[in-house]
Amino acid sequence: MGLEKQEMNSIVDIPDEWFVPINKDKKDAEAVVRPSLSYWQDTWHHLLKNKLAISGLIFLIFLAVMAIIGPIISPHTVGGQSLMKQNLPPSSTYWFGTDELGRDIFTRTWYGARISLTVGIIAALIDFVIGVIYGGIAGYKGGKTDNILMRIVEVLYGLPYLLVVILLMVVMGAGLTTIIVALSVTGWVGMARIVRGQVLQMKNYEFILASKTFGTKTSRILRKNLLPNTMGPIIVQMTLTVPSAIFAEAFLSFLGLGIQSPFASWGVMTSDGLSAILTGQWWRLFFPALFISLTMFAFNVLGDGLQDALDPKLRR
Repeated sequence: MGLEKQEMNSIVDIPDEWFVPINKDKKDAEAVVRPSLSYWQDTWHHLLKNKLAISGLIFLIFLAVMAIIGPIISPHTVGGQSLMKQNLPPSSTYWFGTDELGRDIFTRTWYGARISLTVGIIAALIDFVIGVIYGGIAGYKGGKTDNILMRIVEVLYGLPYLLVVILLMVVMGAGLTTIIVALSVTGWVGMARIVRGQVLQMKNYEFILASKTFGTKTSRILRKNLLPNTMGPIIVQMTLTVPSAIFAEAFLSFLGLGIQSPFASWGVMTSDGLSAILTGQWWRLFFPALFISLTMFAFNVLGDGLQDALDPKLRR
């Protein structure tokens, strides 16, 4: 009892000044320590911290700008031929040298960038549209509908890519349109799988169930609720689809199944430059191969950076 009284007396004896709040300036009291950021602002903030991804983004912007203005600022034309100027090394007149027909490789390189970026972007957009619609319906409906749709996906996934291209070339002929169609026939399968997995995970969330309870149409739920919340994985997949399409176009053109000469394409230029390297004209192979490699690298590091920035679990 004596110990308890002593403790109570010590509590009573605590001065009231101890409990007086610390005086703060009114501005400091109302100041917000960290500004409120939206999801996309926070994503951009984290992406800026990834120097490698930003470097890839800067290179891709540079590539897109040069694809537009490169052939314009060049003093030479894409198809200009002169046998008197064939196989000239890089110089102040021909910045990337010339090929066996005297054509300027600098101009043809940037013209080839137009074709490569066009193929990659169009293929990615087609994959986005078909994959999101197909995968969204399969994941949201589930059951028998999901089983039927995904069996079709498995069949398309098993088709040999080169066989599809060759069959389309027989029907449509070689060219840019054939490559885009060939890439689109099976290219959307990966996007559909990703969207389906995301929708299967999210369709039982409370806000989706609430929308169903209020009688919201399926198309509106997919468009307004599910699609915006799956944009992170979709954007990452698109950044990986573009370089895959660019590499596929270069590979097919290299084999003679894509863009045909005299049109400029990185694949065509690489195919033509492969034999020239044996005779010492290294620049004919070096520049198109360099830009193919840098473009693939830039898209991949940007995709990895976006994946880290869009997924809070992966943020370091």
